[in-house]
Amino acid sequence: MNDELVFDADGPVLLVGGYGTVGAELARMAASSWPLVLTGRTVQRGQRLADEVGAELRTWDLADSAPFRAVVSAVVTMANDPDDRVLRAAISGGVPFVDVTRWTARLQRAVTVAALAGPTAPVLLSSAWMGGIASLVAAHLGDRLGGVDTVDVAIRWDLGDRAGADSVEFMDRLGLDYEVVQDGQRHTVMPLSGASGVRIGETLTRVARIDTPEQFTLPLTLGAKTATTRIGFSSPASTAALLAAKRLGFFRWGRGERFTGVRRGLLYAPGEGGTAQLRIDVAHGGDTLSATVTDPAGQAHLTALGALMGLRRVRGDDGDPAPSGVVFPEQLPSPRSVPSDLAAQGVDLVVHRAVREEHTKDRAA
Repeated sequence: MNDELVFDADGPVLLVGGYGTVGAELARMAASSWPLVLTGRTVQRGQRLADEVGAELRTWDLADSAPFRAVVSAVVTMANDPDDRVLRAAISGGVPFVDVTRWTARLQRAVTVAALAGPTAPVLLSSAWMGGIASLVAAHLGDRLGGVDTVDVAIRWDLGDRAGADSVEFMDRLGLDYEVVQDGQRHTVMPLSGASGVRIGETLTRVARIDTPEQFTLPLTLGAKTATTRIGFSSPASTAALLAAKRLGFFRWGRGERFTGVRRGLLYAPGEGGTAQLRIDVAHGGDTLSATVTDPAGQAHLTALGALMGLRRVRGDDGDPAPSGVVFPEQLPSPRSVPSDLAAQGVDLVVHRAVREEHTKDRAA
């Protein structure tokens, strides 16, 4: 295997997984700004999209050892890359890189791979919730408050939304405890613990802990003493079923390939479209700002917008110098631009001072 990406500032932007559910959204957003190359396993699936946006279409199956070569100005990956092929090729070629697909352990590994390789171009690991949108909003709120003590993220997953098969990959992690920072100390917690009701927009949603990368990065980048992310679903019955499966120990004894279909089948029933919504609460010095992010175009669109903002960042197209080395989405030089960046793509951001409202809190397991 000898993948090769070569940097050319005037070259196209390479979208790996560029005609998947998120990739197609990003391709439509990005096509008016840059020439594109879309890659995936089965190019026939991407032909209609490539014709629509005027992109070049090529095969790059990350599970196939056949080498891939291209001359590009930047690369965004929205496909599972377990062997870090895209990351390594981008670093070797000095190509700006954005990734929105990694769970926390793989993001931590990517940081190590990049640190050892010594990248000369930016490596933006933007796999926090919805392509880093949760982290970007947290940084914006922290900027308004003058600092960050705690960050609480609550997600409402719309089961009627469009979703790719990889979007419920987090189900495979629900049997694995993970580390968080709470009150400045590191603790190991169990997924789906700490369940409570949180008002997200107009809806009271039951949410419980989930392992996401922003809980790892925000204490490092923003100095948060506590960072917590929890998720709930538009169907209370689905949330109740997950919590019941957790109490029965299913995510412990049901790990491994044998039960992959069963685990993901609990949530993977994509519909024709839905609304992506999340709430971010940031506290500092006794003051709290609460933000509700609502994208009527759905979670794939919101994730793609996070990737688009990251792409502009690593290319230096947002008016600020491109960063160097490994960075995370919340490390923006101008977090005040976040509301206008979201609004430009039809995403609603409502911010107000509030005390976080929670109901029916469960005892953490």
